[in-house]
Amino acid sequence: MEALLEKMKAGYAGFSKGQKKIADFILQSYEDAAFMTAAKLGACVGVSESTVVRFAYEQGLDGYPALQAALQDLLRNRLTSIQRIRLAAGIPQQDVLKTVLTADMHNIRATIDMVDGQCFQAAIDAILAARHIYVIGVRSAMALAQFFSFYLDYVCDNVILVGGGVQDIRERMLRMQAGDVCFGISFPRYSARTVEALNYAKSRGATLIAVTDQPDSPVAKVSDITLCAHSDMASFADSLVAPLSLLNALIVGIGLRRNDAACQHLNQLEAIWHDEGVYLSAPVSP
Repeated sequence: MEALLEKMKAGYAGFSKGQKKIADFILQSYEDAAFMTAAKLGACVGVSESTVVRFAYEQGLDGYPALQAALQDLLRNRLTSIQRIRLAAGIPQQDVLKTVLTADMHNIRATIDMVDGQCFQAAIDAILAARHIYVIGVRSAMALAQFFSFYLDYVCDNVILVGGGVQDIRERMLRMQAGDVCFGISFPRYSARTVEALNYAKSRGATLIAVTDQPDSPVAKVSDITLCAHSDMASFADSLVAPLSLLNALIVGIGLRRNDAACQHLNQLEAIWHDEGVYLSAPVSP
């Protein structure tokens, strides 16, 4: 998307008077243009709707909807909650369920293509070799961090879930050192606290693993190993289906590598759960 804006700047001298008005508005206020119809944008700058549509085609795009989508993509990493609601306003109420589930399926498919298999195995190797594994995720990523640390604790006995408060993060990471792994999860809008925590972990000599949406995200830039999962949102709520699936794959991979130890630990847990009546149904015998 930044390339599109640069293309507008480069071709600006050759634009017609009307095209320059459109380009000026987009370059200066793309946050507003991203949510405008072609007719509204044209009325705003004083040109016809057809001029706006032609302008989009002349930028090498497949019409105005493609231009609008490109502008919205540029904003996704920095949208406020109110702007996210505006972005979803065009979804008909009767199509919400199908639209959201279809988008989540697309996110998982995209993640299959994004994940580097070697990085995935390297992350498993680092976790299994770690002295301690610190798991960090705040705000919407907190649920992912809790899920990952909950199941990872079944197969590893050295998992530390780091909370979201600044003081709590520092306290929980105070003993971190070389030989430890710091596992950070962050998606747009990236948490400043997570980035600060990873920078601190790096200064302590820990190995950093990031789960994020792209290889040049703020957490990826400071990490030793990056695993990317496609994240999108239908409204103010983030879609974290694909990141959750990636974390699940990591847990399965780690469990397979520590199969004997995991089975022994889970057998002990099953006995405790049975004695304490944790679950309503009795386990099925193998």
